[in-house]
Amino acid sequence: QVQLVESGGGSVQAGDSLRLSCVASGRSFATYTMGWFRQAPGKEREFVAGIAWTGGSTYYGDSVKGRFTISRDNAKNTVYLQMNSLKPEDTAVYYCAADRFATRVSGRRSDYDYWGQGTQVTVSS
Repeated sequence: QVQLVESGGGSVQAGDSLRLSCVASGRSFATYTMGWFRQAPGKEREFVAGIAWTGGSTYYGDSVKGRFTISRDNAKNTVYLQMNSLKPEDTAVYYCAADRFATRVSGRRSDYDYWGQGTQVTVSS
């Protein structure tokens, strides 16, 4: 079993930046594809970004391309989401997720096996 713990959320103004972190338990982190999703009130959970276990391949949702950057540090069992130029529509609970059997970086929620509890990001105008 893998446990994922997110941190770094908060309340910011439009145009500000935040960096989310997700720390994973277990020794297999380095073999997992990792992803970030988000869910706003009354909306479906949405793919934000994903990164392959090597860190060499990344994939982004259209709404965050050019503003968000996903990265990972396998020595620290941690994946990051750097969020720049934040907009009010980025307001959501952000979830970290792990895909144990990935052959590619997926944007599908059903492909991810483990999930964190989420961290709230609120962007005001």
